[in-house]
Amino acid sequence: MKADQNSISRRKFLTQASLAAAAFTIVPRHVLGGKGYKAPSDTLNIACIGVGGKGYSDLHAVASENIVALCDVDEDRAAKAFEEFPKPKKYYDFRRMLDKEHKHIDAVTISTPDHTHAVAAMAAIQLDKHVFVQKPLTHSVYEARMLAKAAKEKGVVTQMGNQGHAGEGARLICEWIWAGAIGEVYEVHTWTNRPIWPQGKNVTRPQEIPTTPPTLHWNIWLGPAPWRPYHPAYVPFNWRGWWDFGTGALGDMGAHIMDMPYWALKLDLPESIQATSTGFNEETYPAASIVRYQFPKRGDMPPVKLVWYDGGLMPPRPEDLEEGRRMGNQGGGCIFYGTKGKIMCSVYGENPRLIPESKMREFEMPPKTIPRSPGIHQEWIEAIKKGTKSTTDFEYSARLTETMLLGNVAIKAANENKILRYDGKNMRFINSDQATALLTPEFRKGWSLEDM
Repeated sequence: MKADQNSISRRKFLTQASLAAAAFTIVPRHVLGGKGYKAPSDTLNIACIGVGGKGYSDLHAVASENIVALCDVDEDRAAKAFEEFPKPKKYYDFRRMLDKEHKHIDAVTISTPDHTHAVAAMAAIQLDKHVFVQKPLTHSVYEARMLAKAAKEKGVVTQMGNQGHAGEGARLICEWIWAGAIGEVYEVHTWTNRPIWPQGKNVTRPQEIPTTPPTLHWNIWLGPAPWRPYHPAYVPFNWRGWWDFGTGALGDMGAHIMDMPYWALKLDLPESIQATSTGFNEETYPAASIVRYQFPKRGDMPPVKLVWYDGGLMPPRPEDLEEGRRMGNQGGGCIFYGTKGKIMCSVYGENPRLIPESKMREFEMPPKTIPRSPGIHQEWIEAIKKGTKSTTDFEYSARLTETMLLGNVAIKAANENKILRYDGKNMRFINSDQATALLTPEFRKGWSLEDM
């Protein structure tokens, strides 16, 4: 993939080729299109990277547009999508797909494991493609910063796939808090039932080396991660628990659950993080953890503490929550503590309620001031066609992702009794070089963001 010193980069070549082609386009596209032609404002040409698992539902969510290419490293898991969509060209390497099809692509969806989100998104952004990336946006803090910067410079429309952000519950929570329903919010507790995959100090790297399935392009699946032999302990789902590939329970569900306070409380980057966890090793995340974030004052909103719990750990039960009533739902939830009351919701911001229920019955709903969303995918598509912003674009979602991943950094830095002070402006911890070093990953040769 690396060009020699006497050749120009792939990105530069493609950019120059596109400009050269555009220079010879004299006749307007609507004239060349002929009968039945749809202008770009009517139909987008979309390529999908990752079409098995979650990628399968993402593909169907954008199928109202023109699907021109499908890409997946696992031909077996992609078989259903390939069969249902026979016309789009098929690839197993997103780099080759973008090289071959970039002239025909307007936008790209990315539904791969966490560790390849950033490289795939960067490759598409550098070719001026609009991008939708499943949550979490990236595998590292550095990658989140770089994607947000590139998207802004290129002016492309972006979206992260945290679907709760498009829901009614998320909007109600914002409107209630902004209307002063519970006064000034000073503390928030968030929790999840994850992980639901193996991780923890007793989960170690497999020693046996089985035969790689002939339908799995393992080297490309690894992408920027350090080389290791194939093993079914990693694919197709359990990669979430491994440091090299996933982002653990916090990265998996924080984009949904922490998104509620992040939006409603207009949070930016935290000023400090403290983490404690069960035991872990250099291969997998801990089985359970608690992460405490402290955010400074924002405008007329006071400082706020946000606490994350996973692995079966739960926050204290509010004294005024009715006996026998569940906190959140089986997947987790969120509780906002304000000077005048509390709001509790389930995962994705669903079923927000003032607690106790007697306060909810007395509550006079404020006006609905936030535009309602047609759905996380359709919102992105409409924003592309209208030239507007989506609600969880990379400007927003990169900060949310960075905040989540700072928790993982605090866990891995093993400073359980130390509060890490974060200098967000300069992307560094002012009191831990060890933690600062964990913000930027080491990319496998040929797979850095600069190689894309």
